[in-house]
Amino acid sequence: METHSGDPISIEFPRRRRGQLSPPDEYASLRAQAGPVRSALPGGSTVWLVTRHDDVRTVLTDPRISASPLHEGFPTIGRNGTVPPPDQIPGWFVAYDPPEHTRFRKALIPEFTVRRIAELRPAVQRVVDGCIDAMLADGTTADLVAAFALPVPSLIICELLGVPRSDRELFESRTRVLVTLTSTDDEREAATRDLLLYISKLITMKQRFPGRDLTSRLLSAGVLTPKEISGVALLLLIAGHETTANNIALGVVMLLLNPQWIGTPGVVEEVLRYLSVADRVALRVAIEDIEIGGHVIKAGEGIVPLGAAANHDHATFERADEFDPSRSARHHVAFGYGVHQCLGQNLVRVEMEAVFTSLFRRIPTLRLDLAVEDLPFKYDGVLFGLHALPVRW
Repeated sequence: METHSGDPISIEFPRRRRGQLSPPDEYASLRAQAGPVRSALPGGSTVWLVTRHDDVRTVLTDPRISASPLHEGFPTIGRNGTVPPPDQIPGWFVAYDPPEHTRFRKALIPEFTVRRIAELRPAVQRVVDGCIDAMLADGTTADLVAAFALPVPSLIICELLGVPRSDRELFESRTRVLVTLTSTDDEREAATRDLLLYISKLITMKQRFPGRDLTSRLLSAGVLTPKEISGVALLLLIAGHETTANNIALGVVMLLLNPQWIGTPGVVEEVLRYLSVADRVALRVAIEDIEIGGHVIKAGEGIVPLGAAANHDHATFERADEFDPSRSARHHVAFGYGVHQCLGQNLVRVEMEAVFTSLFRRIPTLRLDLAVEDLPFKYDGVLFGLHALPVRW
């Protein structure tokens, strides 16, 4: 493995987990290097990989590092691993820096407070119970992704945004294209166009017939333009179901492999830490020279802070490679860190808590129908997860 001198190493990136739930084995050797590691991306560009917990938090909070793809040197990981610029999707606020990012954040924070999300608990529980009812009525086997892990967060984000349940398949299918690294440019553009057209029609309908949903409230507040709300809704639709679905499916596998932890209060946080499904989505670029981990990253150089590597840093988490819900894991970076920390984290926690509590209570004989190494992992995805999860009871 390369030190900070000489040419950058040429590696396959993003790394694959190769039939395992834990992060790629190479992350440990990357953390052992003296700070960030210079690496080559597909297409020939180079970036700094940041792997240590403290260094990752520095990258995610220092104002000399930008989340905007408008800056030269911003990294691109594959065709679909990039971040859309503001002129392409106004309102995709995770790609903004303060103060513009702050404007969106202030408009949305009241919708995702602990108190507001607590009010959604009964609705979340109804969705979870309804999906379990449907599985039980359908027999003694299921694909837990299609029957449970995906519909639970999809139905909840539909209810939150005021999207009719009958339209769930449309945004799920288009999202699959957008989060698959092997999708073509034409497929990606068509999926984005379909989603934005759908959301534009939804906004027009809410302007005429407002409801009690988030979209209607944002329109009524008048802080964001309809086009900006369209981008916000697209981001929430994608992030609000795809990431959570992957955490649910993989979390169920973790608990089936470690049944002694079922029902333990710390399960949700440890699943989030251990799995770190959104490992490499927080792409960054230095806009000024900055020292990270004892090395100077120069302005215009791309940075990839690896959340899964940080969440398995033994300097921060004792026995970091063990799944142990009894630990205190709330300082993980599975939701990011700093001003860009995931806005929907309170909702994700409520969903996962309801899922893990209800699923194993109501189906205590649940078991995997395939060996873990044979499960169809999302090696082609921007996010780590499972394409399917065959189970029986």
